[in-house]
Amino acid sequence: MPYVNIKLAGNVSKEQKAQIAKEFTETLERVAHKPKSYTYITFEEVSYEDWAIGGKLLDE
Repeated sequence: MPYVNIKLAGNVSKEQKAQIAKEFTETLERVAHKPKSYTYITFEEVSYEDWAIGGKLLDE
């Protein structure tokens, strides 16, 4: 049973999440032969002030 946790800086729309979920699920089915019905995907949207790269917050 694949479990995919996708963390994103900022927000994405419901439509974008649906497309991402579809494509990840199809990839796992095609490459790893995992059935779609057993693939779980969660999204975590992290605010820019809670995400840093290179020692700097993304909202700076």
